Amino acid sequence: MAKNIQSLERAAAMLRLLAGGERRLGLSDIASSLDLAKGTAHGILRTLQAEGFVEQDPASGRYQLGAELLRLGNSYLDVHELRARALVWTDDLARSSGESVHLGVLHQHGVLVVHHVFRPDDSRQVLEVGAMQPLHSTALGKVLAAYDPVAHTEAVEVERKAFTPATVTALDAFEALLDLTRAKGWAADVEETWEGVASVAAPIHDRRRMPVGAIAITGAVERVCDGGELRSELVAAVRDCARAVSRDLGASRF
Repeated sequence: MAKNIQSLERAAAMLRLLAGGERRLGLSDIASSLDLAKGTAHGILRTLQAEGFVEQDPASGRYQLGAELLRLGNSYLDVHELRARALVWTDDLARSSGESVHLGVLHQHGVLVVHHVFRPDDSRQVLEVGAMQPLHSTALGKVLAAYDPVAHTEAVEVERKAFTPATVTALDAFEALLDLTRAKGWAADVEETWEGVASVAAPIHDRRRMPVGAIAITGAVERVCDGGELRSELVAAVRDCARAVSRDLGASRF
């Protein structure tokens, strides 16, 4: 079994210490509480401070938790709230469409699947929560790239890999797809990422009208498409679901 990294364990213990008890602690208090030499404690605090995880009061010299931890915590809470708000709506969408439903958010130059509702039949399926999907070829990714400036930058500044003959990789053609996505309010992936698989996705917005995620229906081309085009009732269902989640998050006019 691999050994834990001692410096990281000490840093974690330090953050927990600062998170409880008094609001601010001095170097001596921190070192004695964690049974560390002052030099060791100071080195860890200096690193945490450089990363924004700890702040030092200039007047007293005492330490407290930094703003970067608050940002990370808010990011987690945002995703947690998004998933919680979407649970009922995505269950209903899977049941009414007969297909699997994915909820995705922007993460590390791709789409992170944070919720997955199985297709409501007895077929064997694999849970995809935690899976990463590309931004440029999936319906979830194209929706995020169309509405989120950060996702857009990440999608256009990297090499767009061709997963199938249908994948759009040229920049001009990709930008045209994003323009079309914004005009329609939804994005499609018909065998652009996986052969035989089609998907349709719509954006979710929060109370600030910011894009915070996307919802998609995914299934076999022969079920999701009709005559080579996505079934209009599935497109409408995905858009209605995304609007419902957006309203629950406080958004208006979606």
